[in-house]
Order: sequence, then structure tokens, then C-alpha cells
Amino acid sequence: MTDFASLLQADRGGPGHRVHLVDMNSIEPWLKQQPAPRRALLEAQRFDGKTPYQFVILPDDGSNGFEVVATVANAGRLSPWCLARLSEALPEGSYRLAEGDPGIAAFGWLVGQHRFTRYKEDPNAPGPRVLLTKDAKPIPAMLAEARAATWIADLVNTGPEQMGPAALEAEAETLAKRHGATIKVIKGDALERDYPMIHAVGRAAARHHAPRLIRLEWGDEKHARVAVVGKGVCFDSGGLDIKSAAGMLLMKKDMGGAAHALALAELVMDAKLPVRLHLLIPAVENAISGNAFRPGDVLRSRKGTTVEIGNTDAEGRLILADALTRASEDNPDLILDFATLTGAARVALGPDLPALFTRRDETAADLMAAGKAHDDECWRMPMPEAYREWLASDVADTNNAHPNAFAGASVAALFLDRFVGEGIDWAHFDTFAWRPAAKPGRAKGGAAYGLRAAFHMLKGRYGS
Repeated sequence: MTDFASLLQADRGGPGHRVHLVDMNSIEPWLKQQPAPRRALLEAQRFDGKTPYQFVILPDDGSNGFEVVATVANAGRLSPWCLARLSEALPEGSYRLAEGDPGIAAFGWLVGQHRFTRYKEDPNAPGPRVLLTKDAKPIPAMLAEARAATWIADLVNTGPEQMGPAALEAEAETLAKRHGATIKVIKGDALERDYPMIHAVGRAAARHHAPRLIRLEWGDEKHARVAVVGKGVCFDSGGLDIKSAAGMLLMKKDMGGAAHALALAELVMDAKLPVRLHLLIPAVENAISGNAFRPGDVLRSRKGTTVEIGNTDAEGRLILADALTRASEDNPDLILDFATLTGAARVALGPDLPALFTRRDETAADLMAAGKAHDDECWRMPMPEAYREWLASDVADTNNAHPNAFAGASVAALFLDRFVGEGIDWAHFDTFAWRPAAKPGRAKGGAAYGLRAAFHMLKGRYGS
């Protein structure tokens, strides 16, 4: 894990290169204030102050050697990503903004320097770029968010042999120890009686990848109960309805929902939010063997609802159904779940926007507002009552897959909705957990989508 604490520090007046931020409105007045030689240098480097993420290094008339001029969209209202390119590209050293403090932009500065190095080190990696800030109060919270977001990336980037159900359990155990939480795990054939759909999906995997339900609890029982559920399909072959080679290539990321749930739990506990946290992760590998569950099987869920299997590649909703049922039994104030659930959500919204489904308008509004404020936006999608009939079965209470190609994300959400307790406030994130192309501060690979939206919504609702 990157040592983020060394990258964001209180400004105590020590050496540091100044960073001037300009935008389209401020570039001309700023240039007029510069001496002619500096303007000539900027012109020679074709710096126009309008190109996104553009920056130049100029000589400093003081003892620091050089300073930086960089463009941002709005110099008066920084985004989380406006310093990210600088943190990746500047030389090793300490930096401070020439005017103001970085605020939320410190997040991009931190995550921009994170690298996934489990399998390969970069011998040419530059040394740390330290950002100095006069306002030290937000530092702990910013460090926590950077650690949580990059923890998701590291978990998702890890190969499935090293990030199977047992590894997810180990991550949850470490998290519980760090915060004094309690943890309970039911695994293997012990799942069959009380969590039959988790057992059915995961039973074909090798013994060292046996299925399990991981449950963590933390906080004062007098506080409002909040359940966080994450889909932990550590590898998805598609089961007997096997995926193509191309479709299987990224299926190490199918535990991205579990990674988000772990990271959100970490943020909640680190911030000591006054909630009774209940984290549930059904962790399985959807494998193929002689005892794999089959198309046409009818499974009995924890709730008692019978489910006909229309497609073994619609397995994530099965394990979530048992976990959501268990979460509902404690009558929580709110349930949040994260899942890399449907390709349909990606067709509709692309990789960067998680599809959000909620029962209550005010919950959707709170999550979308928190996401917009922290540049972690989600997009609300509908759950039309008329589409429930598409999950009808001739032999069981419901089917896990509908027979047409319409509204796949919405129909999957409607399936989950059936297993959430009546009247419980519930929000479901259908997220990609993967960035197909790098952006400043955001490496290609495992990615956090909806994490900060959910956390800041919880802070707004339950924080003191």
C-alpha cells in the first residue's frame, strides 16, 4: 500500500516549489503580471492556459530552483482531479499552491501516485511528490479516502488465484482486527441449509476456493443499523452457460462489489460514524465441474422463494439475494449494495457511471448530490413494475434471468428488490469496478466508482 501520509503534509514553511493554477478566465491577467522573460518562456513552451492538464516548469527567483504553472478548469473551485497530472509527472520534491489550499484536489494528488506493484515493480518509479497544505484539518479524511479507493484498485487488480473467497475473508479479518469489529464466516457445505443459493453457485469451485458468507459487525447497537453488501464473485466462468474467452478475460474483477463494500466499511469505521455497521460479503467462484448448478435447476433461497435458473451466468444476483435477505432480517435503517452485476448497465452508461437503483427518491437524491460534490457521480435508473413479469417462471416463484434482451440492469435490480425486506430503504450500485483507459490520477485497471458518493451520503445522513 502506498504511504499516502508522506505525500500530503501540513505546511510548516519549509522548502517547496510553488504551483500557480490558472484557467481560461485568469490566464490573461496572470500573464500581464509576469516579467517579459517569463512570458517568453511560456510562449516558447506553447503554454496557453486553456489546454486541460497542461503545465510548465519555470525558473524560480528564490531558493527553490523552479516553480510550476498549470491549467485547471476553474481555479476558484478545484476538482478532485485538477492536480492529479502534476502528481504523476512532476519531479520528486515538495510543492505548495501559490494561492489557497488544495482542499478536495489533494485526493487526486494522492491517488495519482499509487501504483499496483504486487507482481511487477517499476525500477524507474520517481520519488515522492509531497503536497503541502496550510489547512491540516482535512488531511486524515483525505488520506482515508485515498487508501480506500486504491485498496479497491489493488483488490480488483489481483489475479483470481490470489484473490479467491479465502483471500476476501482474510482481507475482512484484517479489517475487523484494525477496528475492533466482530467477524463471522460460514463456508463450504455449512452454507447449504441457511444460504442455499450462495452454496449452489460456489460449490463447483476447488476446495481452497470454497464459497462463504463473510459477516462483519461494528458500532453501538443503539445507533441506526446500516448494512453494506458486496458481490464477491472472485472469478466468473459463466458456469455451464460458459462465457466466451473475451467475456471471461476480465472476470477477476467480478468481486469488485465486495471490494467496494470492504472499502466503504473501512471509511465508515475510520470516521467513527455513529451507525451499527453490518457488512455482508457472499464470496464464491462460479466454476464448472460435475456438481455445478445447471440451467433448469430450481434453487430454494434463504427467504424461501424458489428460483428457476434460466442462466448460470446470472449468478451474482443469486448470492446477493441470500445476503440481502440476511441483511433485512435485522430491519436496518438502510441497505447499500455494490455489484458488478450486468453488462447492460455498461451498455447504457459506459464504464465511468455506476447505475444506481433505489426505492426512495430522497435516497437517490442524496447519493447523486454526494457524488456530484466529490466528482464520483452515479446515474439513477428505473425499476419499472411492468418488467417484473419478465422474471416469471412456470415452475418456480421466479426466474433468475429474463428471456429478452431488454433493460437488463433494471430487471436484475427488480430481482434483488424481491429479497430486500418490505419497507427497508435500499440502494443498489451496478458498478463496473474497472477503468479501461488511464486518465490523470486514474490508472487503467481496478477502479472505485460510487465509493465516495456512498460514503459522503452516509456522513451527511448519520454524521454528527
